[in-house]
Amino acid sequence: MENTPKRYQISELLKYLASLPEDEKTRIPPLAELSQILEISVASLREQLEVARMMGILEIKPKAGIKKNQYQLKPALIASLSYGVEVNNRLFWQVADMRKHLEAAYFIEAVQMLSTSDKEELAALVKKAQQKLRSIPSQLPNVEHRQFHLTMYRRLNNHLVYEFLETYWDLYRLTGMDVYTDINYVDRVWQFHGRIVEQIKNSNFTQGMQILLEHMDLISQRERPAPRLSFE
Repeated sequence: MENTPKRYQISELLKYLASLPEDEKTRIPPLAELSQILEISVASLREQLEVARMMGILEIKPKAGIKKNQYQLKPALIASLSYGVEVNNRLFWQVADMRKHLEAAYFIEAVQMLSTSDKEELAALVKKAQQKLRSIPSQLPNVEHRQFHLTMYRRLNNHLVYEFLETYWDLYRLTGMDVYTDINYVDRVWQFHGRIVEQIKNSNFTQGMQILLEHMDLISQRERPAPRLSFE
């Protein structure tokens, strides 16, 4: 008989923090008092605090004390994946594949929710990127690239998806994928972006998604092992 999987047990501190209201004014006791409440040693509490801090669940500041943050997936995700890519740089391509499927799965739902202002912002990003590419010397529109893709998904009622996409773009930069000097390739990418915006504005969402998928296949043309992470 197979063993029943054990339910993941969160720490005493995380259970305590989860029970507190999502209110900036919520008071979290100092370490000595908190260790008594949780019935654990101060040393154990410090370890649990560090894990919670790494996960973005709380902030610890001198004088200000301990502050609970609203839950976000991204801090824990970027910490784990940054380490994973450092161990095996091919992991980035698995993350990129997940990103491709997520963007495709949520594209129509996401772009249907965009406002007129959002669509104009997408068009403005395309224009700005093309101006950079045609300037002398040419500039890589890396900031615009990130903003373009995230803007399409900003209205999505699923923060976990959006935070995963944010994490992908952080890894994209950390692994050096944004340092690519083939201007012809980058220009072609932005031609696709312009076509995507055109389809979104015309409410041709299915066609827009097809162009999105075609444009994502371009990355396979430049696939290479991601370099080691640099935290300089």
